[in-house]
Amino acid sequence: MSCICGRQGTQTSCCIMKLLFDQNISFRVVRGLQTIFPLAKQIHELNLENLTDREIWEYAKREGYTIVTFDSDFYDLNLILGIPPKVIWLRFGNTSTNNLIKILTENQSIITEFIENPEYREIGCLELNKNIFEA
Repeated sequence: MSCICGRQGTQTSCCIMKLLFDQNISFRVVRGLQTIFPLAKQIHELNLENLTDREIWEYAKREGYTIVTFDSDFYDLNLILGIPPKVIWLRFGNTSTNNLIKILTENQSIITEFIENPEYREIGCLELNKNIFEA
């Protein structure tokens, strides 16, 4: 069976991406995404909550994480320092935990393409904004 990233296997065995959720995103979101992003972690889970954004950036780079955040500071670091790590910048404002889980689940294929597809290796930031959800 072919995975959405184009490799053979199932989504759970093939597309295992390491997502690092910023401290402004609830640990409940990470729990809610474990079936599709089993290696997702939240800053608090890794005892990184007292680090600066730059230190978190370096940790993500060293450990192979993509940062998921509402914070524009990581976008700025992406512009200054380049990639890795990649950044998924959530640009739709406050939302419920369940809605955020729904949005990220519905955009799993976009997230996977952004992280895994070699054609996008030079793109450092994926912006998910409200326009994606309006049809």
